[in-house]
Amino acid sequence: MAITKIHPIKSTLNSAIDYITKSEKILVSSFKCHPSTAHIQFIKTREDNDTKGTVLARHLIQSFLPGEVNPIKAHEIGMELCKKILKEDYEFVLATHIDRGHIHNHIIFNNVNYKTGKCYQSNKKSYHKIRFQSDELCKENKLSVIDKYYEAYKRKYKTSGKSWYEFDQSKKGNSWKSKLQFDIDRMINKSKSWEEFLENMKSLDYEIKFGKHIAFRHKDKQRFTRAKTIGEDYTEEKIKERIDLAIKIKANPTKKRVGNVIDISTNEKAQSSKGYEVWARKHNIKTMADLIIKLREQGINSITQLDDLIKKSADDRQDLLDKIKKIETEMKSLSQDMENINTINKYREIYKYHKKNPQDKQFAEEYYSELSVYKIAAKEILVNYKKLQNTKEILSTLDKLQEKKNTLMQEYSLNKEQFSDLVHYRKNYENYYGKEVER
Repeated sequence: MAITKIHPIKSTLNSAIDYITKSEKILVSSFKCHPSTAHIQFIKTREDNDTKGTVLARHLIQSFLPGEVNPIKAHEIGMELCKKILKEDYEFVLATHIDRGHIHNHIIFNNVNYKTGKCYQSNKKSYHKIRFQSDELCKENKLSVIDKYYEAYKRKYKTSGKSWYEFDQSKKGNSWKSKLQFDIDRMINKSKSWEEFLENMKSLDYEIKFGKHIAFRHKDKQRFTRAKTIGEDYTEEKIKERIDLAIKIKANPTKKRVGNVIDISTNEKAQSSKGYEVWARKHNIKTMADLIIKLREQGINSITQLDDLIKKSADDRQDLLDKIKKIETEMKSLSQDMENINTINKYREIYKYHKKNPQDKQFAEEYYSELSVYKIAAKEILVNYKKLQNTKEILSTLDKLQEKKNTLMQEYSLNKEQFSDLVHYRKNYENYYGKEVER
């Protein structure tokens, strides 16, 4: 596995190139320049193209795990990476450092394309291209690469990507992402169309940006937030589906709730207005008629049966909650296993090198934190498994558990609605027969 990092050089270009090329144990190559005068060539290319801007060059570091690759092969991989990402359009110096436990490449390349005079565009897209090409070269040379199943797991289930502040505020209900989530949820329920939803979001002072992924920015924020980053139910497609579902639920006459019985004995308006009292009595009779129809539809013919059903609904609700919590516990455990396995795979070669070379104190100090987390992860895995599990199988199990949880959550939601209705019926029954009949 090769780890890549890139950062800009805005000053001391000469010092940066000297640093990567003056070490004793290195392999050095260059393109369209000489290592000793590369900084002069870089500046000349900038001047020839009348280039503005503060970035003089880019410094790319490609690090290999200890013991995975020899110096010559690492240098070859570094050259291949330069060819793939720079395409012979930028002057560069490549230095492979071999004086430490882990071999790593330093690549400093001109920020200006010597053919077109245009500047290198460094962004997430270009970095992902670098990482992709580096991974492909690792595959071709039989080196370890990033576990795609762990990456899929991170996208679906991992939530630790929040900053400490974001996490703390989320627990308090103050997270700006939580606020966006809340605003989208309530505007979905309030809107009768996608267009109305957008207008409603704008009325809450959100600016909306369209593209591959819809994004929102509140007037108090500097940056847009892609809605998909707050959950899978917040992509443009999912929001539209939820708006349509909300409209159907509102339009469904079978979901119409039974009204409330008016307590005439305590209602001030009924006490002061005979006309309102007459209307209230008629309203109560109609309400009770609707209630009885609802009860008959569910096979309830007595107050005892209603009480029994309320108790059963409450028991079912608790049973569903217990099942959901059990699944969440299993998923949490599997998520920890996935993290531990990733840690073991990530630092296995570091640990192996350390075991073979315990006398290398500098290496042990440099990789103290990596060795520590490796040992903790390995210990936790051994508690649950006899051998290292397959991340593909763990991800598959997590997906199945998530589907099961989603089904249980839907059942819980329906049960919660049913329980609320039954309690509502019971209250109306008490108000009507306990008070009105006595009058």
